[in-house]
Formats: sequence, structure tokens, C-alpha cells
Amino acid sequence: MTETVAPEPTPEQAALFARVRRMMLIAGLTTALAVAAVLIAVGYRLFRSGESAVLTDTTAMLPKGARILSTAVAGDRLVVTLDIAGVTEIRTFDARTLKPAGKLKFANEP
Repeated sequence: MTETVAPEPTPEQAALFARVRRMMLIAGLTTALAVAAVLIAVGYRLFRSGESAVLTDTTAMLPKGARILSTAVAGDRLVVTLDIAGVTEIRTFDARTLKPAGKLKFANEP
């Protein structure tokens, strides 16, 4: 069989090959860095989500005659809608610690 012999590259071609190799090396390193960053972010999120929630026993005192109309979870907040003597009130609590986060009252205009 006959072998095909590639001619020696010209100086311009050699410079072009070197430039392409350098660009491919940069692209490969950039890709490796991006993949490492994603893996680190995913590992961090998995590590942080593994923390156990703090168990709390809390009793929230409601005004006399108050009724709970509804409860909901919004993000990291627990939302409780109350009816207090005909006035609607929304109370929010931190879902992790159950500490009060805010209070919103609704009243009719006179």
C-alpha cells in the first residue's frame, strides 16, 4: 500500500495551528471551570438543604372571640387570616422559627 505523506506546514499554517490549539485549550479550561462551578453550587445547595428544621412548640394567643379563617404558606412565611369581631386581620409568621413577622388589619371606612 502506498502511504500519503502530508507536506510540512508552511510557517503561516504552523502559526495558525498553534493559535487554534491555544484557543481550544482556553475553551476546554473555561468549560471545565464552568462545570466545576455548577457542581460546587449543586453540592452547596444539597449540603445546606440537609440541615434539619428547628422544632418549636409555640402557642399564639388570639384575641377573645377571634376565628381563624384560613392559613397558607407563602415562601418562608406562614400566613394566618383571622376574623376578630368582624374585622379581618392577616398575621404572618416566620415558617422556621414561628416568630411573628407582621400584621395587616382591614377595616371598613366610616
